[in-house]
Amino acid sequence: MSRPASNDLIPAILAAVAAAPAGLTFGEITTALGEKTVRRTLQYRLQRLVETGELRMSGNRRSARYTIAAPRQDGPAPPAEVVPISPTGRAALDYVRQPVAARTPVGYDRAFLEAYRPNETFYLAAGERERLARIGAHEGDAAPAGTYAKRILDRLLIDLAWNSSRLEGNTYSLLDTRRLIDFGQEAEGRAHREAQMILNHKDAIEFLVQSADDIGFNRYTILNLHALLANNLLADPRAVGRLRHIAVGIERSVFHPLETPQLIEECFDQLLASAEAITDPFEQAFFVMAQLPYLQPFDDVNKRVSRLAANIPLVRANLAPLSFTDVPDDLYAQAMLAVYERQETDLLKDVFLWAYERSAARYAAVRQSVGEPDPFRLRHRQALRDLISQVVRRGLGRVEAADYIRAQAQVLVEPETREQLVEVAETELLALHEGNFARYQIRPSQYVAWRKIWDA
Repeated sequence: MSRPASNDLIPAILAAVAAAPAGLTFGEITTALGEKTVRRTLQYRLQRLVETGELRMSGNRRSARYTIAAPRQDGPAPPAEVVPISPTGRAALDYVRQPVAARTPVGYDRAFLEAYRPNETFYLAAGERERLARIGAHEGDAAPAGTYAKRILDRLLIDLAWNSSRLEGNTYSLLDTRRLIDFGQEAEGRAHREAQMILNHKDAIEFLVQSADDIGFNRYTILNLHALLANNLLADPRAVGRLRHIAVGIERSVFHPLETPQLIEECFDQLLASAEAITDPFEQAFFVMAQLPYLQPFDDVNKRVSRLAANIPLVRANLAPLSFTDVPDDLYAQAMLAVYERQETDLLKDVFLWAYERSAARYAAVRQSVGEPDPFRLRHRQALRDLISQVVRRGLGRVEAADYIRAQAQVLVEPETREQLVEVAETELLALHEGNFARYQIRPSQYVAWRKIWDA
């Protein structure tokens, strides 16, 4: 995530808040840091820390209290145990895991972009592209652009909005996201920025799917994609949908992006021209995932733009979309650091290949009425049955159900599978209807009573 180049306040803010177990208000933080602290700068830093998950904000804006966010106990397993990593990817991972002080400061290297020759240079090997094409294709791929994405739009909106936001530190659960998108209900105790981020993703995904005939790697698409994703999130409203005019830095990185607006614009146009010239949709998707954040053409929201832009060729070709399902947020962040600091794409490629396989499998299940049983659901069928039945029998609403499932996952399964159990249980709960509740040993009267609470 990009930020203004000066960032000296962040360690002081975290130290001040950490010293107060009950948290601090904005005024108390100002006092702790000293009267010379610039109010607007402090507000910006606090918003950043909330968005990245390092601080939690409770209460409304005027009486908001900031506390240190508790470490996540139910996060994904260590990257090596989740995503297969190549030897070159492992070397890049080992490098970026070093302390910031041990890594060599670097600036933007335009040669990384200029050395790429569309349809001659390839980040993805021929065999990798062929495999992705096989698993991403489906019947009806000759239909008009966007047909497949429109068919699964309801599922795609939730999946991609939730996962892309999660990769930015958003703390909404799957149920929180569904409730926000379907009913406009914000989750209690969460920052308004988190709700705005998810709703912006919804608008941006709908734009890509509904405008499938018009989108491409051009200024119209990418600038408007940024405008939708950055809506109401930037300190300078004029920066929404506009190329960057200010210097930015990268959190926890020694990489320094370009600062000259003219060069940013030149590289941006060159990047778009190269991307549009690539004929393979998967190479296009990966190219923009690597090159656009590396350039940092916008004040902020660059990675979000790249993740949705990666879906442009997939939507146009009626391929399974890339929704970043189950991608560990720490590994994705480290893969991007390897691109920033070493122009090394192999670790990001490892993530991309694994993520696309997961996404394609997810949407294959959506379109197939009969398929192979999910091994995870099979292994944890009793835990899932107990979770769903208890939610219904206890008459839990959407908020209470999300809290209950997350709490039970702490004791039902091992740490590395808790997050997956939560997602699967929430997905099962959202799919519960009068024709399938009996498999959870729920009586009709229990289902009817619960449904009234759930739909309220």
